[in-house]
Amino acid sequence: MINAIAIDDEAPALRVIESFCARTSSVSLKGTFRSPTEALNFLKHSPVDLLFLDIQMPSQSGLDLYRTIGPGTLAIFTTAHSEYAVEGFNLNAIDYLLKPFTLERFQQAVNKADQYLAFRSTQQGQFAEALLIRADYSLIRVDTSGILLVEAADDYLKIYQESKPPLTVRMTMKSIVTMLPPTEFLRIHRSYIVSLRRIENVRNKTVLINGRELPIGTNYETAFFKQFRR
Repeated sequence: MINAIAIDDEAPALRVIESFCARTSSVSLKGTFRSPTEALNFLKHSPVDLLFLDIQMPSQSGLDLYRTIGPGTLAIFTTAHSEYAVEGFNLNAIDYLLKPFTLERFQQAVNKADQYLAFRSTQQGQFAEALLIRADYSLIRVDTSGILLVEAADDYLKIYQESKPPLTVRMTMKSIVTMLPPTEFLRIHRSYIVSLRRIENVRNKTVLINGRELPIGTNYETAFFKQFRR
């Protein structure tokens, strides 16, 4: 069962979500709030799995509110304005509902959240054999065994996989390195994480992977050679 709350400054919109939650067996709505401040106070004492979150609210944007809450809680954004969709997905929202939305569309969004939470629960306490990445408005399974390297590109990462085009995701190097098995992946530069078993050659301060020469940063050199020579 997914525990959720809804935040929207319009009472009719909250009544729609209440009605749809009552008709969706996998979600339990723990409260509705017209004030972001009241919602935050509730979450301090009663964390939930999922937020139904309006974007345009007079006291605080739903986007700003979600930045405050952080990525541990999933969000399904609800709004009447489609121009916010890209920014919502950039914050790794699980889905985006354009008002007025149907019960069927609502349930599709909840199913995405359910699948993501189920996957996440199986990986807790261990390093995953696969990552579930939010990209291209979808949840994409990435097998760690197929990853060649990860490259930082401004606010995004590029995940290079064997026999597949690069996958561009909005994540940080710090976050993805904690998801990858440390015995198999190593950060060699501020811009690169590599699969140790995919390294074809090491020469001076560069590694060769899949035909690409990548530099080993000075701050990462000692740790790299210590682990690579094991």
